[in-house]
Amino acid sequence: MLQILKNTRIDFVGLRYWGYGFSLITFVISVAFLSLGYLKPGVDFAGGHLVQVRALNAGIGIGQVRAALSTAGITDAEVQTYGSRDEFLIRVPLSEEAGASKGAGVEQALTAAFPGAHEVVRTEDVGPKIGAELSRNAVRAVLWSLALILLYVSWRFELRFAVGAVLSLAHDVTICLGFLALTGRQTSLSVVAALLTIVGYSLNDTIVVCDRIREELRLRRREPLPVIINSSINLTLSRTFITGLSAIVVLIVLSIFGGKVINDFAVTLLFGTILGTYSSIFIASPVVLEWDRLTSRFRKAKRAEG
Repeated sequence: MLQILKNTRIDFVGLRYWGYGFSLITFVISVAFLSLGYLKPGVDFAGGHLVQVRALNAGIGIGQVRAALSTAGITDAEVQTYGSRDEFLIRVPLSEEAGASKGAGVEQALTAAFPGAHEVVRTEDVGPKIGAELSRNAVRAVLWSLALILLYVSWRFELRFAVGAVLSLAHDVTICLGFLALTGRQTSLSVVAALLTIVGYSLNDTIVVCDRIREELRLRRREPLPVIINSSINLTLSRTFITGLSAIVVLIVLSIFGGKVINDFAVTLLFGTILGTYSSIFIASPVVLEWDRLTSRFRKAKRAEG
């Protein structure tokens, strides 16, 4: 395997308190922003209006549609191509005035900009009740994934590895949501997909490190656990670096050139990939050490009582 970082001897266990401090601060800030309602639900969750439009003029593109809506004062619309290049899906949130939608405004804006050059294929309303149901389903999807991961890693490895993996994943998801709230980005189904992808990526990275720790524990039984954890992380560091860097480069390009429609997805995934790489080293692995120390103290206390 290609080795970029060779023979590293970084004391990750010794640095774990810096990691705990950074994670605690960012976690508390994220929870605070989420609790104060800074996370903005997108049309998928808050409800809104959908308009499907077909362009009758080949010169009408997605950029012209966005410009027409912006000129009409509709700056919060999500526009994407649908099927062929001459059809567009336009999503707008509910208006704050008496629950009315901006759908009529979208049609008026397009009629003013492209008279006789487009046709409305369909219009749909997404009510707040449907959005609330989607929100509940999204939360269930994330929680079920964490619960199943806990069971799988407990069966595949040990409970201490499973606890570390789940804590690091919960850490990643919470801070990613805090990042979205802090940057004013809206949550949508594509963002939920990004969060689940982050869970999968971070878990894969964590399992690689945990597998190496388990293997080193079998080979070096007499050595202290901190030494084994440090050695295991350093041995997998090159693989982690190559995998993470290749994903990050692609996501940076996608964030810059992918367009507005997938920008939230790409930026969320980019932030989550960096965070997942960090948490597999500074959260999941140290938790194994802390768990081992806590259980050792508990056993000693039991023996002292007996």
